Amino acid sequence: MIAGVGTDLCLISRMKKAVRSDHFVRRVFSREEIDYANSRGEPERHYASSFAAKEAFAKASGLGLFGMGTDMSWVRRTDNGPLLIYRDELKAKLDDMGVNRCWLSLAHDGDYAMAFVVLER
Repeated sequence: MIAGVGTDLCLISRMKKAVRSDHFVRRVFSREEIDYANSRGEPERHYASSFAAKEAFAKASGLGLFGMGTDMSWVRRTDNGPLLIYRDELKAKLDDMGVNRCWLSLAHDGDYAMAFVVLER
């Protein structure tokens, strides 16, 4: 059963400006996300899709981005596609909501990055 759905768009050119600030990068992204983005050409595309994933997840869960914090979840890129990983405190909230699975899709094209999240019970 679907527990929540969320989607988000992030403007890559806006993220390119934002990631010039080391403070912003360290506050919003995990070490894993930072290392991944910086290892790619056009890292702002990957920062933008990670940010969109956090926003989409916040919407799907109903917790809101500021309610759960930007450091409570992060995107892990794998050979089988992206995964959303979360800290134990957030996992406990999801368990209380009956959520046991999270589906994540990322895309970027032109100046936009997009994320789509489905949470299942």
